Amino acid sequence: MHWMKPTRLRCLSQIIFFLLFLFLLLRTEFRGSLVSAGSDIRLPYPVSLFFQLDPLVALTNAVAGHALYRGLLWSLVVLIPTMFLGRFFCGWICPLGSVHHFFSSLRSERKRGKQLIESNRYKRWQATKYYLLILSLAAAVMGAGIVGWLDPFSLLVRSLGLSILPGINYAARMALGAVQHSGFPFVATAGRMLHSALGELLLSFKQPYIRQGVWLGLIFIFLAALNLRVTRFWCRALCPLGALLGLVSRWSVLGLVKTPEHCKDCNRCLLRCQGGDDPIGGVPWRQPECHLCLNCVEECPEHGLQFKFFPRQEAAGMNLQRRKVLTGLTAGVALVPLMRATPGFASERHERLLRPPGALDEGNFLARCIRCGECMKVCPNNALHPTLTEAGLEGLWTPVLVPRIGYCETSCVLCSQVCPTGAIWEITAKEKGWAVDLSGDTRPARLGTAFYDRGRCLPWAMATECIVCEEWCPTSPKAIYLRPAEVIDAAGTVKQVKQPYLDPARCVGCGACEYACPVQDRPAVYVTSIGESRSQSNQILLSRGKG
Repeated sequence: MHWMKPTRLRCLSQIIFFLLFLFLLLRTEFRGSLVSAGSDIRLPYPVSLFFQLDPLVALTNAVAGHALYRGLLWSLVVLIPTMFLGRFFCGWICPLGSVHHFFSSLRSERKRGKQLIESNRYKRWQATKYYLLILSLAAAVMGAGIVGWLDPFSLLVRSLGLSILPGINYAARMALGAVQHSGFPFVATAGRMLHSALGELLLSFKQPYIRQGVWLGLIFIFLAALNLRVTRFWCRALCPLGALLGLVSRWSVLGLVKTPEHCKDCNRCLLRCQGGDDPIGGVPWRQPECHLCLNCVEECPEHGLQFKFFPRQEAAGMNLQRRKVLTGLTAGVALVPLMRATPGFASERHERLLRPPGALDEGNFLARCIRCGECMKVCPNNALHPTLTEAGLEGLWTPVLVPRIGYCETSCVLCSQVCPTGAIWEITAKEKGWAVDLSGDTRPARLGTAFYDRGRCLPWAMATECIVCEEWCPTSPKAIYLRPAEVIDAAGTVKQVKQPYLDPARCVGCGACEYACPVQDRPAVYVTSIGESRSQSNQILLSRGKG
């Protein structure tokens, strides 16, 4: 049947997997009240499913973290068939590849002829992705998880979840708000119904605000726009996962068979070629570059192209240059010590580097974190954001708690549930320990310690009553306590105010006090990373060992 053509099935597969990815991304969010949810908040869907299928994430996690985090073994479901079929994942499943495929098809419809045919020929710069893969794996050996900058799933979640979707959410709410307040009863009712429907399918429960969201969105738009110049430029030149699958597929048993006597040199097979793998006659077929999109087979008017198992025709390899391979290997090995030894680029102990609860110590955290943004997307209080300079160049786009925007909820451990690599170890609310009596035997997961700037604190500097920070402190007993004091205001009147103090033994660094502080520009109470439980050296309180 006409609709059963292989290319139609491939398009259907791409649509299904992209919608599945989008559904899981939209469900990476807690929709409801944290207070009423209790201490066992869990997401109903496996939102890290696509990361578990990513062989690149599994490989770098095993190399950099010296262990394979649970679930990542599922990547063999992709890796093993690739050895037999080739890069089917790139052409049939990968959601980021489908996005680039879509934008490339816009170019193909708009621009035909010799220029398009020539641009779809294999180019030497397509080997760049293999050098980037070598660099990333060499850096992983040195304990750096920088592969997350280019991993396709990390890039897509980071771009859509932290930039594109929040922008769409804001624009949709503005438009729906205008419709609902239009003054026309019928239009307003339709607007409310549409708002209710979109609220279940697309809109976030709360409008997220992400630092650096505009830059993440611009990078994504730029990469998508490159497809209007070169078909699937990202997949051909930059994708390290595509490079890994290309290496694995080099000896696959499924290959393209060309029949020279049927070829009329029409070059129609190049018009819609997605991988730049040279399906035309007279030149070797580039097997590691082929996405198995099957467009060339469909386009050939003479039926001179076919995919067969155990083909007799020889296929070309990756065409890597030994000097560039050694350069990529050396760059990956040298990059990590250079970043860590250079001021301004090193992951220095920044005072405001507050990691999520359950995060590993900084070295292991940077080795495992793939900068995917899942933890930032799921945070119900919008407290986690991508770093810029707080963790140095190596820690770019890793999560950091920004208390002025949002605080860490007492019973919430969602970030540890969605982390696909174990950079944030999965913990329970009981293991987090904030909701229990801190005077007991529990050891809470501390993020840092709060400090007061008395020159900006209303009761201390301005003789004005304020107990907001004490009211918001979630620990029991409270880390912030009040003491009455007599102060003299500007008129010379003696007043009684309650001045706040902090007990560092009880403070967990959740940031609720900083978030709620009424001093708007720079809060009078702020949280720093000192006292974090994940570091034995970054401490403010010394404890005497037994014996």
